[in-house]
Amino acid sequence: MKKIGFISLGCPKNLVDSEVMMGQLRQSGYEITSDASEADTLVVNTCGFIESAKKESIDAILEAARLKSEGKAQRLVVAGCLVERYRDELRKEMPEVDAFIGTSQIGEIAKVCDERTNTRSLPVLQTPIGNQTATYLYDESTPRILATPGYTAFIKIAEGCDRPCAFCFIPQMRGHFRSRRFGSVMNEAEQLAKRGVKELVLVAQDSSRYGEDLGERDALAHLLRELSHLDGIEWVRVMYTYPTHISDEFLNVLATEPKAVKYLDMPLQHASARVLKLMRRGGTRASLERLIKRIRERVQGIAIRTTFITGFPGEMEEDFEELLAFIRNVEFDRVGIFTYSDEEGTPAFDLPNKVDARTAKRRRSRLMKEQARISRKRNRARVGSTVRVLFEGESTESDLLWQGRMETQAADIDGSVLITDAPEDFEPVPGKFVNILITEAHEYDLVGRIV
Repeated sequence: MKKIGFISLGCPKNLVDSEVMMGQLRQSGYEITSDASEADTLVVNTCGFIESAKKESIDAILEAARLKSEGKAQRLVVAGCLVERYRDELRKEMPEVDAFIGTSQIGEIAKVCDERTNTRSLPVLQTPIGNQTATYLYDESTPRILATPGYTAFIKIAEGCDRPCAFCFIPQMRGHFRSRRFGSVMNEAEQLAKRGVKELVLVAQDSSRYGEDLGERDALAHLLRELSHLDGIEWVRVMYTYPTHISDEFLNVLATEPKAVKYLDMPLQHASARVLKLMRRGGTRASLERLIKRIRERVQGIAIRTTFITGFPGEMEEDFEELLAFIRNVEFDRVGIFTYSDEEGTPAFDLPNKVDARTAKRRRSRLMKEQARISRKRNRARVGSTVRVLFEGESTESDLLWQGRMETQAADIDGSVLITDAPEDFEPVPGKFVNILITEAHEYDLVGRIV
């Protein structure tokens, strides 16, 4: 049996693509191995979103090529967003790669891993923005190997994006927005529940638009409510929502369904009306503050996570100060901050008044320092309370601790609850739910003991 080694980079949406490709390969008779030195074929699923992600992808391809030249591997396949973006350049500059497949060619993975296929002759399909040729969507019948711990799984509910954000190349890499059918998502969720999954995480490039292209109204709210009624499922989490599409019905589901976690991931990118206009997103600081006030009034105890960009072309000091004041005033639960990446082929690439990298990093540092203060303050307010936590097992920080997550913490991007003690009869089984008395608070993590 031929062995396939997989390297998956980038976001959870890309991870789902990798899981689907691994599932198809196993169905075709291949064995998936976590030891790249044992692999007959290496597959690198790349990210091409920003400069740092592109560099990570190139480094991973070069490392896989080295393993191929020195070891057992006879074939190297490169997939994903970087291929969509730079297919001609990659093919020219990397003759050691045997096949390149784009984001709409995932179904070809078994074919390109077959040593009988002349892979260099395969075309790489282009997925231009708005083009109806971008039709790929997996469904509940598609084989899939979960790369996440067995108690949690991503479900991709839509593919592509039609937003005009000036800094983003995703529409050109992923094609137009297209939703999966409601029944397909529900069937997949039921299958995952039967496999022991406790937490479903809904992902898409733009989750809040789910169902719009199918003519459905409030489809995300309906989907979230129905998923919350599935036996075996304990948490349903939604990632990547857009601020103009946060409906009252969606908030009502978060407020009333116990299994719909009180957590909102809503990238805002900036608060200055001038910068938001340059970003082609619209809105003002005042309109965003009204939105967040509305969300918090409707869903008591909700945690709001967002992301911002510093150093966008044309961002002046007064724009940054407005963003800083916005963060101080709103006090988000979680914030991710990125410096602007000047990406060729995006509208922002042609904008004047570029902000130098040192200024962008300085602004990012100030925002991060302010958010650390806010996070520490909000975490301290939890000391002495008892919270329900999804137990994950040994801590990534120390083998002397366990860790878990509250419903207001998403895996890998938010903090954790570090567990210092438990009753003598406690069985440390990942995926079970426990009650934790919070005893300490840090900037991003909480500390407590099982009670």
